[in-house]
Amino acid sequence: MIVVTRLNGSRFAVNPDLIERVQENPDTTLVMVGGTTYVVRESLADVIELVAGYRALVLATARGLPTFEGQHLSLVPPPEDEPGPTTATPLRPGQH
Repeated sequence: MIVVTRLNGSRFAVNPDLIERVQENPDTTLVMVGGTTYVVRESLADVIELVAGYRALVLATARGLPTFEGQHLSLVPPPEDEPGPTTATPLRPGQH
């Protein structure tokens, strides 16, 4: 989450993964994926910096986690008695 400030001075946190776009006209407006908009005091450049810092923190945290020691996912070939994948035939209108 990033913390931003409304024009009235109240602060709130927003999930930067849900920000669709940020615009300055002249106030900075966060437009969220669902269509909600927030007008904030921070500049466009400040919001971009907050989002970049958040993403850097996520990556740094992930790098600090221990490596996975269990079974890894992989593609499993079908057993010898089962046919492999086939090319799908497109459905015609009305077919299910």
